[in-house]
This record gives sequence, C-alpha cells and structure tokens, in this order.
Amino acid sequence: MRKLSEGKTKIVYSLGKPGEVLLKFKDSITALDGEKKDRLPGKGAINAGLSTFLFQLLEKAGIPTHFLEFKPPVSMRVLKLEMLPVEVVCRNIATGRLVKTYPFFKQGEPLPKPLVEFFLKDDLHHDPLLSEEHMKIFGLASPREISTMKRLTLKANRVLRRYLKGKGLELVDFKLEFGRDRDGRLRVGDELNLDSMRLWDVETGESLDKDVYRRGGSLREVAAVYREAYRRIVGEEFKD
Repeated sequence: MRKLSEGKTKIVYSLGKPGEVLLKFKDSITALDGEKKDRLPGKGAINAGLSTFLFQLLEKAGIPTHFLEFKPPVSMRVLKLEMLPVEVVCRNIATGRLVKTYPFFKQGEPLPKPLVEFFLKDDLHHDPLLSEEHMKIFGLASPREISTMKRLTLKANRVLRRYLKGKGLELVDFKLEFGRDRDGRLRVGDELNLDSMRLWDVETGESLDKDVYRRGGSLREVAAVYREAYRRIVGEEFKD
C-alpha cells in the first residue's frame, strides 16, 4: 500500500482501487492543537472499533458515511472523499470552548436546543469559528451543502444521544467532518470516537473521553477511561 497522507492520529493509504482508501488509526493522543502529545497503547484499535460501530449506527439511521469495512485491529476501508476543511460541532450541554468564549451559559448547563457550529479546520489558527456567510464567501461549501451538514448533524445527534443514553452516557457534544464522494454527495467522513466527542456518565457526571487527557490525567487513567467507554458503547470488553 502507498501512503497518501498522515495526520496526528491517522494514516491514509491507497488501496489501488478507485474511490477507496484505508484509514489506519495510530496510538497517538494529542490535545491543545497538537501541542500536547503522547503514545497510548491500544488507542488506535479502540478508536477504529468505535468509529466502525458508530458509523454503522449512523448508516442504519440513513445518514451517509464513508465507512465500508472494518479491517482489524486498527483500520477501516472507506470511500475516498474530497474533505471540506470544516469541523461541524453539535453541542447539547455547555462546556469547553463555549463557556470560555461566551457568558450566556455556565459549565454543565443544558442548552435549550442543540447548537450546531462550524469551525475552520486549521490548528495553526486554533480552528476559528465560521459563520454560514464565511463558508459561502470563502468557497468552503455551497448553501445547499451547509443546509445538508446541519440537517445530518442534528439527525446524528438524535441517533447518537438516544443510543448512548441507553448505555448510561450523556452526549455532551461531538464533532463531525464531511466530504464529497465521486458523485458530489456529502458524507460523514474522518472518524467518530472518543477523540471527537464528550461523554459524561449519566449518574456521576464523570468524563469518559479525551477531556481526561486534556485536563492532565495520567496515561493509565486515560487508558482506563477509553476502555470503559468502549465497553459501554460496543457492549463488550476491549481485547488487546
């Protein structure tokens, strides 16, 4: 296989088949736009397994994704997409960047309705917030694509929130990325796992996601959190 690109936590390989690539998850864990980074053994397999599970959940609900096949232990075969340089964030509870930037809600306060935000995918400039007009003027997405991203993100929120609540997990917020397939259709791409969502235990409010690492938790603590979240979501223990 030929390497096409490599990011902080994933490598993309050519499969020699038109329109398909292999997405390999690394054991790297990063935070603060890549300024903080470590290696967490087993993380690649956990995130590959969770992305597989959650993409399949979205597909069953009629939400198009790039997922084709899980390739154990750390890879997925996916459709090759022309990715939009935009991160779409859906928030249900106020935390993180929202409470740091705006004074309207306190930490942990439920929002009156899900909030969809767009950010430019650019670590160097700390992923600046984008308005819909920004995206139109900058040529990042068409009005129709913006509407589609919002609609699919809100639908994904309903699907994921309902499923995770049944596992004792509150979906605080999550990030999706979209890309165009060969027919120009928007699909959810990239990943969907503990690196791209915040989950709180329904009973205790304890974080079961990458926030534990962001806040300075030890790698042992982070590993335990990832394994526990995997167990709850997938319904089985993670096996090395």
